[in-house]
Amino acid sequence: MVKRHGRSLPARALRRAPKPAAAADVKATGRQMASTYLDYNLVVRDMKESINRVSQQKVVERDTEYYKENIGKVTTVDAFLDDYRLYSYAMKAHGLEDMTYAKAFMRKVLESDLNDDNSYANKLSDDRYRNFAMAFSFDKSTTAAQTGAQEDALIGLYNANIANADSVMNTEVNYFNAMTAGGNIATVDEFLQNDRLREYAFPLFGLQPDNFDFTQVRQALTSDISDPSSYVNTLQQTSGDALSGRGAEIEAEIAKYNERTKASREIASLTNSLFQPGADQAAIQAKVAEQEAIYNALDAQLLPFAQTTAKVSALNSELSQLEYAGSVATNLKAMATAFKFNADGTAPASTPLISDADKASMRELYFASAPRLTGTGALINKDYFEAHVNNFTNATDLLADSRMRSFIITAYGIPRATGTSVLKAIITSDLNDPASYANTTGGENNKAYKALAAGFNFQPDGTLADGDVPQTAAQRNEASSNYMNRYNDAADAADESLISAYKALIGKVDTIDKLLADSRGLQVVLSAFGLENEGKSARELRMIMTSDVNDPKSYVNTLKDDRYVQLTNAFNFKADGKIGAPKLAQSQSEILQISKAYVLAKSQFGTEKDKTDATEEAKYYAAEMEKIATLDDLLKNTRMTDFILVATGIDPKTVPKDELKKVFTSDLSDPESFINTQADTRYRELVASFNFDATGKTVRPQENQIQTRRGLLETQDLYYNQTLEEQTGEDNAGVRLALYFRRMASGIGSVYDILADNALMQVVRTAFSIPEEMSSADVDVQAEYIKRVLEIQDLHDPEKLEKLMKRFTALYDVENNTDTSPALAIFNASAGSSGISSESLLAISQLRMGG
Repeated sequence: MVKRHGRSLPARALRRAPKPAAAADVKATGRQMASTYLDYNLVVRDMKESINRVSQQKVVERDTEYYKENIGKVTTVDAFLDDYRLYSYAMKAHGLEDMTYAKAFMRKVLESDLNDDNSYANKLSDDRYRNFAMAFSFDKSTTAAQTGAQEDALIGLYNANIANADSVMNTEVNYFNAMTAGGNIATVDEFLQNDRLREYAFPLFGLQPDNFDFTQVRQALTSDISDPSSYVNTLQQTSGDALSGRGAEIEAEIAKYNERTKASREIASLTNSLFQPGADQAAIQAKVAEQEAIYNALDAQLLPFAQTTAKVSALNSELSQLEYAGSVATNLKAMATAFKFNADGTAPASTPLISDADKASMRELYFASAPRLTGTGALINKDYFEAHVNNFTNATDLLADSRMRSFIITAYGIPRATGTSVLKAIITSDLNDPASYANTTGGENNKAYKALAAGFNFQPDGTLADGDVPQTAAQRNEASSNYMNRYNDAADAADESLISAYKALIGKVDTIDKLLADSRGLQVVLSAFGLENEGKSARELRMIMTSDVNDPKSYVNTLKDDRYVQLTNAFNFKADGKIGAPKLAQSQSEILQISKAYVLAKSQFGTEKDKTDATEEAKYYAAEMEKIATLDDLLKNTRMTDFILVATGIDPKTVPKDELKKVFTSDLSDPESFINTQADTRYRELVASFNFDATGKTVRPQENQIQTRRGLLETQDLYYNQTLEEQTGEDNAGVRLALYFRRMASGIGSVYDILADNALMQVVRTAFSIPEEMSSADVDVQAEYIKRVLEIQDLHDPEKLEKLMKRFTALYDVENNTDTSPALAIFNASAGSSGISSESLLAISQLRMGG
């Protein structure tokens, strides 16, 4: 800190400022002093062209190319500091050229955690160092299997799929029933070629909807069930005969191999026992001989013993094939019985393709076979219970019905593991008897035991008294109400446990293999995307989830199933299966930078509430950015686009949506693209801060890059500006001062920013004719004086800023003309002196008249 008259100024005051040219300096240039006003306007009237001229200078072009080609190869602070050409280029770009020698100091700046307000770079008063650190990313990139947003989205999908399961299943039932009503399905081919109908019906008959023999199923469905010689009946007979014939032979052969193996083990065991102390060798030898006889008899019939394992495996495989063929034949006959296709494959004209009773049975089986019980499934169970409960005459028969037993356990809150004998003891308890089972057992479940006993009317022997039924209407209604309230309690608890386990797991996952090896975690993942029944192996899932979704030829895209693309996008696995940095539309470092810029823009001249509101908006931006997957996602969110424009210093009202889209879809590498032909370079840096490809999809930046695209463009643009300012300053220091002030103006938030920077202060002093002696006054006195002549907010208005620059450049020549009295120079301008020019006179007259 620099102490000046009782008040401390930031170290920024030490910044090397462009020096005004003294008379001797002017003479040394060997030319007459040009008009600062004219020279400045020649530069800024086409600033883009001025920058282009600088960029095309051989030395500048060579240094810039070296920087662009090599900065991406640097991965450590040491490598960066050791490459002088890279390091010095960046230091000059950020106005820190005079600190290039201080490598140890700059190392601490670069290694600072910019998220930590107490980090080294953040604690320095001169914000050039923080900006320099923000241009790079030497801290290790955050890697994670999932970001918080990805995890929340996946769990949200899982819960949504559970909540929507009943509706989805009813939609499929209704579709099937409607399509199989009269006239909608004309032929068996139409039915078999309809994926949706197959996916509903086939599993209900034990068939695979995506893996079946089309000809076989077609022939079965067009068979006459009543004809013993029809295809489906013949198929069932043939497969049955094969299973009972060849199947029996296989089982007998396997038994022989197993018996020989058993005999071999017995012989080995008995032989070992011969050498035990006190062994009855004669008896043992007799048993050995007995087992050897068995072994030799079998060995004569079978393959050599060494081939046993392979042979038994082959026999079991053959038997499985026979059993599968028999199962398929039985299932095909059941399906052919339900569907009434004609022999020519047409649907019946006057009778239903499927009877209402068969449709009802299929619906009931469909809901019963769901992974979890849904509301409709619960209603089916409730209807079954109510329709059948009073058909039973004793407790034993009632509890022998598995559906009734399951309903009762759920309705009365009885533990699922409770056995039938215990249930019978409870349901037949006499609650008027203090010693009855329900009154004396159950512990924490005693209340449920008593409720169950009270819910039925069985006597202690399990029978019903004359005139009684198992349940009265009131008891039945209570049981049904309890069931509908409790049917999903266990599933909900299981879901909570599953999700908690998933959250604990995902934070520890560092490779895809760890995720795939956890069955419970994988259950959540696959269920979230409706993939739990697709049967993909761990190997296939690994290939899917390590694919590049932006590559049309990648494995995940060859599947032509968007669910797998969504699955892959839900994680951050690299091609080698390890976790990588999240594939965000904007990296964390860029989000941090743009958020800080937004908060500054909104609060710089505002209230504390403005700052609080801006900080909250920055939190929204950071959270929402994790959800942005495409350019369209960003552009359709006006709140987000307004945020980035404000942060960049652009008024959102001046940028139509279609123009913003043109900006973002421009090719940054094409000099003739829309974005590169704009005078305002801020658009280039804004677009470069995002990770969208040419199609608008989010791509993962190259790993170990220490500088983002935006950081590279910013450094390059700053280098060009610094070079331009230096070169113009060689001829006219006033122009350099003006260009410097013009560039820095947007970052000036108070008069103390000006007082802390000699170059900025020199411009203000000249523009408002502040006496040099004023610099000896207390800093607060100086600040109050500047406030009287200059409104800081005006520096953020391009028109007012340019007016100030005209004032400064016009008056600079007057103040720095040491050969001629300023007053005489004004009156004697036509005498050809080297004093103030006619252009400066014109500018001064315009300023005085308010022009």
